[in-house]
Amino acid sequence: MDDIVTGIQVLIILVGVTSPIVVVGVVYYLKKRLEHKQIMAAIEKGMPLSELVQRKPRPTVPTGPAWIRYLSGGILMFFIAFGYLLRGMMEAIFVTSVLLGVAVSLVIRSILYRKYYLKSQSANQNDVPPDKDAA
Repeated sequence: MDDIVTGIQVLIILVGVTSPIVVVGVVYYLKKRLEHKQIMAAIEKGMPLSELVQRKPRPTVPTGPAWIRYLSGGILMFFIAFGYLLRGMMEAIFVTSVLLGVAVSLVIRSILYRKYYLKSQSANQNDVPPDKDAA
């Protein structure tokens, strides 16, 4: 009897977790099917598709130089590795060594990217022509 109750509980949990995913998938499918029907009808009528299909431009996310991302990722990996090291188990030592290796490689990569970034910045500043109004 306990097996049946446990099975029903697991089934309820699985249905509860998967039903939102299924609903989103069905809505997406229906939306794409409607768009396809509209495009096919426009093609049959000879309408230009540029009026029907208007793509939204992707928002640009401001990003800094790559070396800053690599350095912050390396520092983050170092702190995660330090947390595993404090845990002190044998499995944690293996995970710690892998995370420390990744942290060191990210920090080295950030140093190399910073050198390249600084060289390219100084080259760009030298290539800029002086303003005509300043003379």
